[in-house]
Amino acid sequence: MKLGGADRPLTLKRWLSSTPRRTFAVFPLLVALFELITQNEPAIFWPGLPLLVWGYLQYRWSGAYRTRHGGGGPGLDKPPSRLVASGIYSFIRNPMYAGHLIFMVGLVITFSSPLAFALLAFHCWWFHQRALGDETHMRELFGTDYEAYALRVRRWGLI
Repeated sequence: MKLGGADRPLTLKRWLSSTPRRTFAVFPLLVALFELITQNEPAIFWPGLPLLVWGYLQYRWSGAYRTRHGGGGPGLDKPPSRLVASGIYSFIRNPMYAGHLIFMVGLVITFSSPLAFALLAFHCWWFHQRALGDETHMRELFGTDYEAYALRVRRWGLI
C-alpha cells in the first residue's frame, strides 16, 4: 500500500481522517447516495454547482498561497515560518476553512439535502473551534505581529 508520509502506510482510517478528503470527496458521495436512497430520483439544483467549484478552488489556491508565502505545509502540523497577511489573507484569516464551508453550502443548495445541511451546521461549529485553536498557535508563533494582523483582518471575512 502507498506510504502516507513519515513512512507510515496510508490506511482507510488515516485517509478518512483528512478533512479535505472528507469535505471534497466523501461528503458529496454520502449526500448523493443519501438523496438517491431517500428520493429515488434526487433533484439537483444546478445553481449550487458554482459554490462547489468556488469553495474547492478557494481552499486549494489559498492553501498554495499560504505555503508559497509562509512556508510550512498543509495544516498547522507543519506551521508556517512566516506570517502570511497578503493576498486573500489580507481579507480573511481562514480562507481555507471558509472554502470548505462554501463548498458545503453548495452541497446544501445543489441537493436540497437535510444530510448536507446537518453536515454544514456541524462543520460551521467545528471549523470555528479549529480556527480558535489555530489562532492560539499563531499567537505563540508570531506574537504581536499576529495580534496586529488579527485586529486588521476578520476571522471569517465579511461575517
